[in-house]
Amino acid sequence: MSERPVPLPYADPAFLADPFPLYRELREEGPVRRVVAAGGLDAWLVTRYEDGLAALSDSRLSSDVRDASDPRLLAQLPGTERESMLSNMLRSDPPDHTRLRRLVSKAFTARRVAEMRPRIQAVTDRLLDAIAPAGRADLVADLALPLPVTVIGELLGVPADDRLDFQRWTDRMIMRGAEPPDPAVVNEAWQHMRAYVTGLIRDKRAHPGDDLLSGLITARDEEQRLSEDELIAMVFLLLAAGYITTVNLIGGGIAMLLAQPDQLDLLRSEPELLGSAVEEFLRYDGPVNPGIARFAREDVEIAGTAIPRGATVLIASAIADRDPVRFPDPDRLDITRQDNAHLAFGHGVHYCLGAPLARLEGQIAIGTVLRRLPGLALAVAPDEIRWRPGGLRGPLSLPVTFETA
Repeated sequence: MSERPVPLPYADPAFLADPFPLYRELREEGPVRRVVAAGGLDAWLVTRYEDGLAALSDSRLSSDVRDASDPRLLAQLPGTERESMLSNMLRSDPPDHTRLRRLVSKAFTARRVAEMRPRIQAVTDRLLDAIAPAGRADLVADLALPLPVTVIGELLGVPADDRLDFQRWTDRMIMRGAEPPDPAVVNEAWQHMRAYVTGLIRDKRAHPGDDLLSGLITARDEEQRLSEDELIAMVFLLLAAGYITTVNLIGGGIAMLLAQPDQLDLLRSEPELLGSAVEEFLRYDGPVNPGIARFAREDVEIAGTAIPRGATVLIASAIADRDPVRFPDPDRLDITRQDNAHLAFGHGVHYCLGAPLARLEGQIAIGTVLRRLPGLALAVAPDEIRWRPGGLRGPLSLPVTFETA
């Protein structure tokens, strides 16, 4: 296997539209491949399913970017706010991760998610009511984006008038392209976010409600509460993780169906397949691209490849979820696929806490679109769809036409 890093061409629209031919080549070349990832960062790409599954549970691979040897990773974060920005369960390891996740889990329960079904359906219907008479829409701007922003905002207890501010600040902190993020832009957005959340926490302490943020403020774990930094970082994490990947799931899922009319027709005729369809969307072209970053605490070996301490390891779920050793006919979208233990939500202690909510929103949104928008078709040529650059995967817009009532 060549040791020369392969650049992932995030500035190339053709790659953004379809990265899978290159991903397939990388997987066939070997189970671990050196690449140049977003922002010019050197990384070790884990390309095969079983190796990725094992790596996601390997305690020698840290989620904390402070374990990375490349100084550019930390330099992307403003130094004065670095510790508070990293005080969340996504960027922590046990035992801190265990404590943070336990506290959040007490407020973010499966019962709460299940109880949200009628509200998610109502928001979806309201959004579609607004576009139905026009016969055309952008299903990202008009549905896939406002739905999860509304849902996570209501769940956290963020007033409706403030949610667009949250979205804007979050976008400035997490959107990535071929170039590294500007620390000044990240810092400004974080300062706005921190000031607002601090005030919101103060209000919730004085007047708690039946929302997730009030629950996080009062949650206890062996008499320990979340610190102020942990609370603020947790709100940011839940907002970011709670909306952008779901935007990509909904928009990307509809785009996949429009590109494969046989699967679209099958799902229209058999809506009971919505559950397996969403799992297949996550496997076939999931919302994270190419995968999940970890940092080697020590020298490690993965699939026979020696990886030095401090190296960035990209566990490429987007590539592993098309591994033919694990998934028969992996490059075919098959919404009836049953054996579908994909890695789109991760694995192990960091398995996505919001997975049930993302699945529910995806099923409701996509199912309602198919039911309420007959004759759905792309309003542009498939190669005109613009895709998110680097780190996340989904259409930036999805112009469609459909029949009006």
